[in-house]
Amino acid sequence: MKNFFRNNGLSLILATLFLTFWTCQAVSGWHVHNDERRLVAQQDLTFGDYLQSGHFWQATGENWESEFLQMGFYVVLTVFLYQKGSAESKDPDDPGEEATANTRVRSSWLYRNSLSLTFLALFAISFAIHASGGLIQENEERQDHGQPSETMGEFLTGSQFWFQSFQNWQSEFLAVLSIVTLTIFLRQKGSPESKAVGDPDSKTGG
Repeated sequence: MKNFFRNNGLSLILATLFLTFWTCQAVSGWHVHNDERRLVAQQDLTFGDYLQSGHFWQATGENWESEFLQMGFYVVLTVFLYQKGSAESKDPDDPGEEATANTRVRSSWLYRNSLSLTFLALFAISFAIHASGGLIQENEERQDHGQPSETMGEFLTGSQFWFQSFQNWQSEFLAVLSIVTLTIFLRQKGSPESKAVGDPDSKTGG
């Protein structure tokens, strides 16, 4: 058991943080949504009802969508693009193990691209969660104001859905840009995301 936690500590801690903050999002979102419902003289939702609401799933899908989009793009772009001096980039002058591995291993196209394809699938699922939750939330608000409901097509071609998406997408790529460029000049001792403290800024890779 001790070795299990040592060998899997990073994923276990990250999963715990994810579940903790997702729970905090749910609880705080529940209070916010009920505050909004009181403004239009509606009854409070129970926590269980809130977890099935468009408000909760729109917010959840909106954030997951941007994360998986960012990671998928990052995985694909680092295949063929480089940043001199960044710990997040391959060395453009070093073929590395990929070139030699390709001569030894004849794996399928699906396996060779499984990481990016999985991120694409997760993005598509999150996009669908965001869209369906957002539509439910939008129509609840329209109903409160005596307006007709929207169809999915109308919602997806409207500005609200894309405003929600773009405000998250831009922040994700800002975060990736930050780690790509900051690892050129800055160090964190002991982290695999950093070059060694004594490495020159011009060195590519960790």
